[in-house]
Amino acid sequence: MSEDVSIACQILNEIIQIGGSTAFETTFTEALFRQSFLENSDKICCHAALDDQGQVTGFQWLGEYDALPAGWADIATFTRRQPVLKGAGRALFGETSKFAASIGIVSINATIRADNGMGLRYYEKMGFSDYSVACGVPLMDGTPVDRISKRFDIKRETVS
Repeated sequence: MSEDVSIACQILNEIIQIGGSTAFETTFTEALFRQSFLENSDKICCHAALDDQGQVTGFQWLGEYDALPAGWADIATFTRRQPVLKGAGRALFGETSKFAASIGIVSINATIRADNGMGLRYYEKMGFSDYSVACGVPLMDGTPVDRISKRFDIKRETVS
Protein backbone atom coordinates (compact mmCIF):
# COMPACT_ATOMS: atom_id res chain seq x y z
CA MET A 1 0.00 0.00 0.00
CA SER A 2 1.09 3.57 -0.44
CA GLU A 3 1.92 3.94 3.25
CA ASP A 4 4.42 1.06 2.95
CA VAL A 5 6.42 2.61 0.09
CA SER A 6 8.99 4.51 2.16
CA ILE A 7 10.13 1.58 4.32
CA ALA A 8 9.86 -1.00 1.51
CA CYS A 9 11.97 1.27 -0.72
CA GLN A 10 14.55 1.58 2.10
CA ILE A 11 14.68 -2.22 2.44
CA LEU A 12 15.24 -2.67 -1.30
CA ASN A 13 17.84 0.10 -1.49
CA GLU A 14 19.78 -1.43 1.43
CA ILE A 15 19.86 -4.76 -0.40
CA ILE A 16 21.03 -3.06 -3.60
CA GLN A 17 23.77 -1.18 -1.72
CA ILE A 18 25.01 -4.38 -0.04
CA GLY A 19 25.26 -5.92 -3.53
CA GLY A 20 25.32 -9.47 -4.83
CA SER A 21 21.75 -10.47 -4.10
CA THR A 22 19.54 -8.71 -6.62
CA ALA A 23 19.64 -7.97 -10.32
CA PHE A 24 18.91 -4.33 -9.47
CA GLU A 25 22.12 -2.32 -9.36
CA THR A 26 20.88 1.22 -8.87
CA THR A 27 18.77 2.46 -5.99
CA PHE A 28 15.15 3.54 -6.26
CA THR A 29 13.51 6.83 -5.43
CA GLU A 30 10.17 6.41 -3.68
CA ALA A 31 8.43 7.60 -6.86
CA LEU A 32 10.22 4.99 -9.00
CA PHE A 33 9.56 2.30 -6.39
CA ARG A 34 5.83 3.16 -6.34
CA GLN A 35 5.68 3.10 -10.13
CA SER A 36 7.67 -0.15 -10.43
CA PHE A 37 6.06 -2.24 -7.69
CA LEU A 38 2.60 -0.78 -7.10
CA GLU A 39 1.36 1.14 -10.13
CA ASN A 40 2.92 -0.63 -13.11
CA SER A 41 0.43 -2.46 -15.32
CA ASP A 42 2.49 -5.69 -15.09
CA LYS A 43 1.83 -6.03 -11.33
CA ILE A 44 -0.40 -8.91 -10.30
CA CYS A 45 0.04 -8.41 -6.56
CA CYS A 46 2.50 -7.12 -3.99
CA HIS A 47 2.39 -8.38 -0.40
CA ALA A 48 4.20 -6.92 2.61
CA ALA A 49 5.39 -8.75 5.73
CA LEU A 50 5.01 -6.87 9.02
CA ASP A 51 6.69 -7.33 12.38
CA ASP A 52 4.92 -7.23 15.77
CA GLN A 53 4.99 -3.42 15.71
CA GLY A 54 3.34 -3.29 12.27
CA GLN A 55 6.59 -2.23 10.56
CA VAL A 56 7.26 -3.54 7.04
CA THR A 57 10.03 -6.17 7.11
CA GLY A 58 9.84 -7.25 3.49
CA PHE A 59 7.72 -7.49 0.39
CA GLN A 60 7.05 -9.86 -2.47
CA TRP A 61 5.95 -8.76 -5.92
CA LEU A 62 4.27 -10.98 -8.50
CA GLY A 63 3.86 -9.76 -12.04
CA GLU A 64 3.49 -10.51 -15.70
CA TYR A 65 6.55 -10.87 -17.90
CA ASP A 66 6.12 -11.18 -21.66
CA ALA A 67 9.01 -13.64 -22.06
CA LEU A 68 7.22 -16.23 -19.90
CA PRO A 69 4.67 -18.75 -21.18
CA ALA A 70 0.95 -18.03 -20.83
CA GLY A 71 -0.29 -18.70 -17.30
CA TRP A 72 3.08 -17.95 -15.70
CA ALA A 73 4.04 -15.07 -13.42
CA ASP A 74 7.37 -13.60 -12.31
CA ILE A 75 8.28 -13.14 -8.64
CA ALA A 76 10.69 -10.95 -6.66
CA THR A 77 11.25 -11.11 -2.89
CA PHE A 78 13.03 -8.63 -0.64
CA THR A 79 13.32 -8.81 3.15
CA ARG A 80 14.96 -6.60 5.73
CA ARG A 81 18.55 -7.56 6.52
CA GLN A 82 18.74 -6.09 10.05
CA PRO A 83 17.09 -7.15 12.17
CA VAL A 84 16.01 -10.24 10.27
CA LEU A 85 12.46 -11.44 10.88
CA LYS A 86 12.60 -15.22 10.61
CA GLY A 87 9.77 -16.67 8.55
CA ALA A 88 8.95 -13.44 6.68
CA GLY A 89 9.85 -14.92 3.30
CA ARG A 90 7.88 -18.10 3.93
CA ALA A 91 4.83 -16.09 5.04
CA LEU A 92 5.08 -13.86 1.97
CA PHE A 93 5.27 -16.83 -0.37
CA GLY A 94 2.33 -18.50 1.35
CA GLU A 95 0.14 -15.49 0.57
CA THR A 96 1.54 -14.90 -2.92
CA SER A 97 1.18 -18.52 -4.04
CA LYS A 98 -2.35 -18.72 -2.63
CA PHE A 99 -3.32 -15.57 -4.54
CA ALA A 100 -1.63 -16.83 -7.71
CA ALA A 101 -3.59 -20.09 -7.53
CA SER A 102 -6.85 -18.19 -7.00
CA ILE A 103 -6.43 -16.30 -10.29
CA GLY A 104 -5.33 -19.27 -12.37
CA ILE A 105 -1.54 -18.85 -12.47
CA VAL A 106 -0.03 -22.27 -13.27
CA SER A 107 3.69 -21.57 -12.63
CA ILE A 108 5.79 -18.90 -10.95
CA ASN A 109 9.23 -17.96 -12.27
CA ALA A 110 12.07 -16.69 -10.09
CA THR A 111 15.29 -15.59 -11.78
CA ILE A 112 18.20 -15.29 -9.35
CA ARG A 113 21.81 -14.25 -9.77
CA ALA A 114 24.08 -17.30 -9.48
CA ASP A 115 26.16 -15.47 -6.85
CA ASN A 116 23.09 -14.96 -4.63
CA GLY A 117 23.31 -18.07 -2.45
CA MET A 118 20.73 -16.79 0.02
CA GLY A 119 18.17 -16.18 -2.75
CA LEU A 120 18.83 -19.54 -4.39
CA ARG A 121 18.37 -21.34 -1.05
CA TYR A 122 15.19 -19.39 -0.27
CA TYR A 123 13.46 -20.32 -3.53
CA GLU A 124 14.59 -23.95 -3.19
CA LYS A 125 13.05 -24.05 0.31
CA MET A 126 9.81 -22.69 -1.13
CA GLY A 127 9.71 -25.60 -3.61
CA PHE A 128 11.12 -23.99 -6.76
CA SER A 129 13.26 -26.09 -9.11
CA ASP A 130 15.84 -25.05 -11.72
CA TYR A 131 14.75 -25.03 -15.34
CA SER A 132 17.02 -22.57 -17.17
CA VAL A 133 20.31 -20.68 -16.95
CA ALA A 134 21.24 -17.47 -18.75
CA CYS A 135 25.03 -17.58 -18.85
CA GLY A 136 27.25 -14.56 -18.32
CA VAL A 137 24.68 -11.77 -18.12
CA PRO A 138 26.84 -8.65 -17.60
CA LEU A 139 26.44 -6.40 -14.60
CA MET A 140 26.72 -2.64 -15.10
CA ASP A 141 30.50 -2.88 -14.63
CA GLY A 142 30.71 -5.64 -17.26
CA THR A 143 31.20 -8.53 -14.82
CA PRO A 144 29.42 -11.60 -16.22
CA VAL A 145 27.07 -13.34 -13.78
CA ASP A 146 24.83 -16.28 -14.61
CA ARG A 147 21.09 -15.97 -13.93
CA ILE A 148 19.34 -19.13 -12.75
CA SER A 149 15.62 -19.42 -13.46
CA LYS A 150 13.56 -21.56 -11.13
CA ARG A 151 9.91 -22.49 -11.38
CA PHE A 152 7.19 -23.31 -8.91
CA ASP A 153 4.26 -25.21 -10.37
CA ILE A 154 0.99 -24.43 -8.66
CA LYS A 155 -0.82 -27.61 -7.74
CA ARG A 156 -4.50 -27.70 -8.55
CA GLU A 157 -6.98 -29.61 -6.44
CA THR A 158 -9.20 -31.78 -8.58
CA VAL A 159 -12.90 -32.10 -7.88
CA SER A 160 -14.34 -35.60 -8.22
